[in-house]
Amino acid sequence: MRIYDIIVIGAGHAGCEAALAGARMGLEVAIFTMSLDTIGQMSCNPAVGGLGKSHLVKEIDALGGEMARVTDKAGIQFKVLNKSKGPAVWATRVQCDRLLYRRFMRETLQSQENLDIKEAMVRNILIENGRVLGIETSDGAYRCKALVVATGTFLNGLIHVGLESIASGRAGEPPSIELSQSLKELGFRMGRLKTGTPPRLAAKSIDFSQMGIQESDIPPPPMSLFTKEIKNPLLPCYITYTNENTHKIILDNLKLSPLYSGIIKGIGPRYCPSIEDKVVRFRDKRRHQIFLEPEGIDSDEYYANGISTSLPRDVQIKIVKSIAGLEEAEIRRFGYAIEYDFVYPQQLKPTLETKHIEGLFLAGQINGTSGYEEAAAQGLIAGINAGVRIKNKEPFLLRRDEAYIGVLIDDLVTKGTNEPYRMFTSRAEYRLLLRQDNADLRLMEKGFNLGLINKEEFNQLLEKKALIEAEIKRIRSTRVKPDVVNPVLVRLGGTPIKEDTTLYQLLKRPEVRYSDIARISAPNPNSPSLEGELAQDVIRQVEIQIKYEGYIERQVEAAERFKRIEEKEITQDFAYKGIPGLSKEIVEKLEEVRPINLGQASRIPGVTPAAILLLEIALERHRRC
Repeated sequence: MRIYDIIVIGAGHAGCEAALAGARMGLEVAIFTMSLDTIGQMSCNPAVGGLGKSHLVKEIDALGGEMARVTDKAGIQFKVLNKSKGPAVWATRVQCDRLLYRRFMRETLQSQENLDIKEAMVRNILIENGRVLGIETSDGAYRCKALVVATGTFLNGLIHVGLESIASGRAGEPPSIELSQSLKELGFRMGRLKTGTPPRLAAKSIDFSQMGIQESDIPPPPMSLFTKEIKNPLLPCYITYTNENTHKIILDNLKLSPLYSGIIKGIGPRYCPSIEDKVVRFRDKRRHQIFLEPEGIDSDEYYANGISTSLPRDVQIKIVKSIAGLEEAEIRRFGYAIEYDFVYPQQLKPTLETKHIEGLFLAGQINGTSGYEEAAAQGLIAGINAGVRIKNKEPFLLRRDEAYIGVLIDDLVTKGTNEPYRMFTSRAEYRLLLRQDNADLRLMEKGFNLGLINKEEFNQLLEKKALIEAEIKRIRSTRVKPDVVNPVLVRLGGTPIKEDTTLYQLLKRPEVRYSDIARISAPNPNSPSLEGELAQDVIRQVEIQIKYEGYIERQVEAAERFKRIEEKEITQDFAYKGIPGLSKEIVEKLEEVRPINLGQASRIPGVTPAAILLLEIALERHRRC
């Protein structure tokens, strides 16, 4: 029987990142998938990033993950969102070619040393004395030291179209029923969630002349730090809207909706409801926006983003044909809803290892999340922690003040979820510190220390840091005279100065940009040159760090206070029962989550500030004993 260091079940976005992380750390890894043709499958919208989500992708990239690199290879439209707002909420979104993404991710896995790819159905998880032993598959058993389960929506999956229900993990693919049963038999508390997808339309049947157009940014902003050039042709997306006739069709057919007829039991995402849910909940809204997004360069299908539905096929046809520009549209693939099992994530440690089975890690939608990006982030962390566990090294943990990935995992294991969890910038208390533009400055050294970032890439980071520091120092120390500055200020609509001032004080002004500063006083020609994309990265950091300095300093101070409470560790065998003043309910909550520190304990729903004070006193007393 072959023994691997790590086995990964599932080759979706979580599974791919987990397998690559383990293999790149020098461990022997096997990844199991039901079909080699669906490695890296984008089963919903073929897009990566967006509000809150691009922060995760940039962090995956900075740590040495793969999603951003493959996104750039497959990208066909690139947009930076929220540019009119502050940098904390800037976000990059990339529309991908579905087939190219799958191809490049599969090629990456196939070319990775220490990684075997196997096509088989996993039926059972093998456990011995409370720790993972291996797996049982359709073609035999395999042993491992650590196991990452990343099964997406396949656990006991059930697809709904109208009143018709089909057991399936994705359209046309079988569900994983035996594995779901295996997890239940191991004692995991499990729930049921729901997500959905809209119809796909034939391009030749769409009248784009009736729609608004959304072009890619030029030049296209790469998702990955390491992308030098975007090579694919760039394609536009199109915008249209539902109307009152569309809404009438939906309301007249609600009795045929599995969501409203009671067939669907799983809880769906509030932030991305089906079109029937939107029409019912927002009856006073006269129209809802629809984005028509290309599925690929050579594909003749468009993804109708905004009309996710599980209504019957004949009703879907009526809905589509009621929309401007889609009167003659042909539906190539109908929309559907899918229900699937998930594991309540409070049963996990912050490493994503399960609490009661050693060496078993869960990542992705099995933990109650929704979205490629959230899945990939968990896969990377699960793969890393499986690796460091085998190597007998310290667990790899990211705090809430260090990364959106830290926010994501802390939310899951501390608060849990009863609906598909999605990342938003509003979930991060320190979002001005956790911008997408500084992910490399925050995290790349950690990726380098793990062996996931190579020496050349790390040296580029060190060079970038040196250039940023040198340019900020120059701007702080360089003084300029009014006769040099005032013509520029007048042109920009600013107030002229009367005395010499520093470039730093000028750049603090909202109307002044770095380009204006460079015209007033260019960098020393003898200093390290600023060329190409590196120059743009340095300029962006210099401008953000100076303009937002006061806000950043306040968040740094808040993060330091947060860090102090996070440093008050709680051992996993700490006894909560018997602490004077703690209610039975709070003791039960603390025993369920088993927080690793006082900070995590304070974020458990229902644990009051007064209880935290009592716990802090008890911890101090325990430490002294």
